[in-house]
Amino acid sequence: MNHLRYATIATAIVCVSGLMHAQEKKLERAQLPPAVQKTVDQQSAGATVKGFSTEVENGKRLYEAEMMVNGHSRDIEMDASGNVTEVEEEVSISALPAAVKDGIAKKAGAGQVTKVESLTKHGKLVAYEASIATGGRHSEVQVGPSGGTLPHEE
Repeated sequence: MNHLRYATIATAIVCVSGLMHAQEKKLERAQLPPAVQKTVDQQSAGATVKGFSTEVENGKRLYEAEMMVNGHSRDIEMDASGNVTEVEEEVSISALPAAVKDGIAKKAGAGQVTKVESLTKHGKLVAYEASIATGGRHSEVQVGPSGGTLPHEE
């Protein structure tokens, strides 16, 4: 009987935790609210738009436009009013400040840095995120704008 109770509790935990994570849904441009379309038009000048998606995060609907600008990726996240809430933009490793390179290298350990993005929220650089390849596995690490450890993941 206890096994059944534990199995039921475990199933409930998995179901609830699954609901807590945002579910991203692909969209067509015509499905974006007009304010979001306007922001996309402004932000994508000179870029190639790759696609759109939406998700609910902390009870708030957000929209994302994925694009390529001058050979690197740039993803813009907006609220339903078209306000830019976050920008993830690929940065060449050679263009990073020395302290950021060192911070990423320490966190990467023996892994190889394959991509670095700057994370800007509400117009302020808050972190750098690096994709790391280690023995066929991929992970991500973050450091602050000055290369230090962040108090929480952005």
